[in-house]
Amino acid sequence: MSTSGLKAIAPVPTAADFLDIVLSKTQRKTPTVIHKNFKISRIRNFYMRKVKFTQDSFDEKLSAILDEFPMLDDLHPFLASLMNVLYDKNHYKLALGQLRTARHLIDHVAKDYVRLLKFGDSLYRCKQLKKAALGRMATIMRRQKDPLAYLEQVRQHISRLPAIDPTARTLLICGYPNVGKSSFINKVTRADVDVQPYAFTTKSLFVGHLDYRYMRWQVIDTPGILDHPLEEMNTIEMQSITALAHLKSCILYFMDLSEQCGYTVEAQCKLFNSIKPLFANKPTMLVMNKIDVTRLEDLTPENRAMVDDIINSEGVLNIQVSCYSDEGVMELKNKACDALLEHRVDTKLKGNKVNSILNRLHVAQPKARDEVVREPFIPESVKEKKKYDKEDPERRRLERDVEAEEGGPGVYNINLKKNYLLSNPDWNEDIIPEVADGKNIADFIDPDILEKLEALEREEERLEAEGFYDEEEDMFDSEDEREAVEAKDSLKKKIVSQGTKKAMKNSAKLPRTVGLRTLSELTSEMTKAGLNPSRIQERAEMLAKVHGAKRKRQREEEDAEMDVDGNGEEAEGEWMDVDEDATPNKRTKGNSGKSIAKGRHEPKTNRQFAGFRDEAQASKAVKLRNLGQRERNMQAKAGEGDRTIKTKMPKHLFAGKRKMGKTDRR
Repeated sequence: MSTSGLKAIAPVPTAADFLDIVLSKTQRKTPTVIHKNFKISRIRNFYMRKVKFTQDSFDEKLSAILDEFPMLDDLHPFLASLMNVLYDKNHYKLALGQLRTARHLIDHVAKDYVRLLKFGDSLYRCKQLKKAALGRMATIMRRQKDPLAYLEQVRQHISRLPAIDPTARTLLICGYPNVGKSSFINKVTRADVDVQPYAFTTKSLFVGHLDYRYMRWQVIDTPGILDHPLEEMNTIEMQSITALAHLKSCILYFMDLSEQCGYTVEAQCKLFNSIKPLFANKPTMLVMNKIDVTRLEDLTPENRAMVDDIINSEGVLNIQVSCYSDEGVMELKNKACDALLEHRVDTKLKGNKVNSILNRLHVAQPKARDEVVREPFIPESVKEKKKYDKEDPERRRLERDVEAEEGGPGVYNINLKKNYLLSNPDWNEDIIPEVADGKNIADFIDPDILEKLEALEREEERLEAEGFYDEEEDMFDSEDEREAVEAKDSLKKKIVSQGTKKAMKNSAKLPRTVGLRTLSELTSEMTKAGLNPSRIQERAEMLAKVHGAKRKRQREEEDAEMDVDGNGEEAEGEWMDVDEDATPNKRTKGNSGKSIAKGRHEPKTNRQFAGFRDEAQASKAVKLRNLGQRERNMQAKAGEGDRTIKTKMPKHLFAGKRKMGKTDRR
């Protein structure tokens, strides 16, 4: 996690603003009207809702603050140490702890007063309990005045910190004040660090970025460090010590050999030796700056000996630069980046992860088949861009050469006609507008086109003389015209057929007598077709006998029933006795009552009572069904699936309170 992730923290309100936000939100988001004639349960719920909503608002705001501010134990060691240096770790943790305790106390206050509100016996008592609950919550928040103000100051300072990524490739600049650190970062990056001729111009960390070998690098300029014990260092110096201790980077220790910074070479060498333990396992470079004033060779023997001791130390590179004349600046940048890359590669090779990667890599090494030396062949046109030369006829003339002769890019206009495939190359420049695919159409016309045209005309005259065009069939100029006429005719036929179908919608599709044939007609047709109709005749005669006997017995039974009473009154009475409660249906019309009296077409059970024990149970079910539908009927809904909303914007939801002196509604 970089410092850029800490800049999204929302502003922390003061204690007074905190109360205004929460209490105004409670007033706006909860009901505001209560009357003494309401039920006591409604009054209790009204004030309990106020207390709970206020507690939820406090909890939401405090939880947001506690979640956004980072826990120091979860941060990168560099960021945790930097926050400890800048803001004091103990003070920071204490402020967050006090807010967490306040949230816990507010939750307990709300819980206790909600329990008391459940036993409130009047409007006045419930209102006083609500007032006491909100008052105690407000008192708890007023006590958090100092932690909230401190956290707001921390948030503002964090937002001004540079975006330092602890895991990126980093060049770290350190040294005494006023030795040229800020001048170097301004030279190699786009950073704009203030440079002044006095000490401690840089009071915090500054970051710049550069590109080297298609990779992104960050350069960190640290404040100056003085040579005294760690306990005596101030906040400005401790920022540099924190960066040196926790960032995996290439250390650039700047020295001013001219002593214009105000510190001797001896003091600068002592500072290097005192902070040298922080350079462990990091590539280190000794940068001797301001060589435009004093070079290494110009030092006194005593100072030269102390500098040589540092140069001869293990793992320390040295270089002389001048940020004033830019001498050695780019060389320093390249050497530092290469040293850090090499160190990072060595570190990865010493680790355990590299084995899993090397096992998947295979580098093929070709073996020599013979003793013939096969040197790489590179064409001359690739080695150097040679201009077209008439003395070298073997070399093909390129379009690039023509472009150079005609005036170069922006002046030369390519000629697309020179590659036309024509019988005579002199025709390429002719102006002919008909061009397709880079070829002149006029050059590809059939040379026998006139003879073929005359042959077609003669054939046309012959057909006219023979009367070929005198037929009644329609003549069309093209197939498209023929298809259009046919489509038009088919559409007319379709419309006519649809009209006919509409007129015959309710009529029989086939006559009722179709397929009805006598037995003699059927047997004669089958005999003509060469089939034997004997079995069909036997079956027809047998069915005729059976149906004849059945119809005779039915007529005898009907006659016997009618003879009991001449007018059939006894039969009617019998029918009434049997089916007294039955509901007559369509079959009771005319003389069909005889068949109903015998129970031939009447259903055995009433489907309305299916699944019920008796009619009483069925009627009870009908009543329950109507009772369940009453609510929907009262809401004017058609059924369970009716989701219609009659009023899209009910006034009681969209009309708010009117403030003092205003008559317009929000």
